Amino acid sequence: MSLPFDLILRHGTLVTPAGVVHTDVGVRDGRIAALGDLFGAVAADEIDLSGLTVLPGIIDSHVHFREPGAEAKEDLATGSAAAALGGVVAVFEMPNTKPPTTTPETLADKLTRAAGRSWVDHGFFLGATAEGLPHLAEWEKLPGCAGIKLFMGSSTGSLLLEDDAGLAALLATGTRRIAAHCEDESRLCQRRPLAEAEGHPRAHPHWRDAEAALIATRRLVRLAEQAKRRVHILHVTTAEEVAFLADHKDWASVEVTPQHLTLSAPECYERLGTLAQMNPPIRESHARDALWAAITNGVVDSLGSDHAPHLRSEKAQPYPASPSGMPGVQTLVPLMLDHLAAGRLSLERLADLTSAGPARLFGLIGKGRIAVGYDADFTVVDLKTQRVIGNDQIASRCGWTPFDGKRVTGWPVATVLRGRVIMRDGELLGSPDGQPLRFNS
Repeated sequence: MSLPFDLILRHGTLVTPAGVVHTDVGVRDGRIAALGDLFGAVAADEIDLSGLTVLPGIIDSHVHFREPGAEAKEDLATGSAAAALGGVVAVFEMPNTKPPTTTPETLADKLTRAAGRSWVDHGFFLGATAEGLPHLAEWEKLPGCAGIKLFMGSSTGSLLLEDDAGLAALLATGTRRIAAHCEDESRLCQRRPLAEAEGHPRAHPHWRDAEAALIATRRLVRLAEQAKRRVHILHVTTAEEVAFLADHKDWASVEVTPQHLTLSAPECYERLGTLAQMNPPIRESHARDALWAAITNGVVDSLGSDHAPHLRSEKAQPYPASPSGMPGVQTLVPLMLDHLAAGRLSLERLADLTSAGPARLFGLIGKGRIAVGYDADFTVVDLKTQRVIGNDQIASRCGWTPFDGKRVTGWPVATVLRGRVIMRDGELLGSPDGQPLRFNS
């Protein structure tokens, strides 16, 4: 006779759609089967979570794991291991790989590579290209496709779509929300000599200035409103964008990153050099303050790490030849828990930004909340423990973090994916069994 539950999580403090509650969770067949007092109920396995807090499984909807063509850089195995160790249960991978993910064949290749190697559930964005425009309405419905990613500023190969005609054609093709990197390409080209003349990453936010971001964001939102197509503005960094987007929420949603919420210029560039270089740039503290205000007033819809794990040897190239990007999937949760401890946001707001928000924006099926019938995905955290983030903890192949030596309050202590504990107390358990995410078409 089978037991009523496969797993019971007892005595935890759960962040649910009804608020923060102290209760038990019963799991059966990878899904949440019961919430409430399960005294007397039996299960194949039980975990006592007294003193711990259970968030709905964290979804990082913005990572770059670099596969295929990863070579000595990140790949799905190491990137997803970093995710699981950081309390993340699912990731959306971006298409600017070599070759880029722009066709059904390259998407299928990524799904094949992920099977048996990814520790967490996964979806893959398809990159918008001029060549692919006639097919994107069909392709965005493919299994495992997280949606369409648009680059309005330079990226890998042909992943650049900047003219109004091309953007309008993209917005008229398909129905799902388009994720967009908004920096104006012509302004970036015009201002690059500023970076070359300075020769130091402190010039990065002046080269890729607030105006470059605002121009692109305004253009895209104007065209999106005309086409009645929803867009998701990735890694917003400026007070000007926040003010504009607050008045255009009908068709535009907003992502910010923990890096832009934590670091500030010019200090980070003087201390970290090119390790602080990412696109769009880390900006001055007044921009960071505007992002926090946007979290408080509800303008921000989701958090993503923009995990881009370049090797130290690559980052050591002279600026501006040095690549932009920094690892972040493993530190997203510790950083945001530290901000929680500092009173900058609530548990409920954190859960909405990292779980319910991504699920709602991108039509994820069965993810994003602790509720009966949903996948049994949990990020278990200790809100009181203090830890120091260190390079030696980073599972990513890059082996570094811009937050090396930073003391934080709050830490992920277990990651549960579809009822299976895949990380506990800093150790991966079992074997990789991440599955393709399911999306509403």
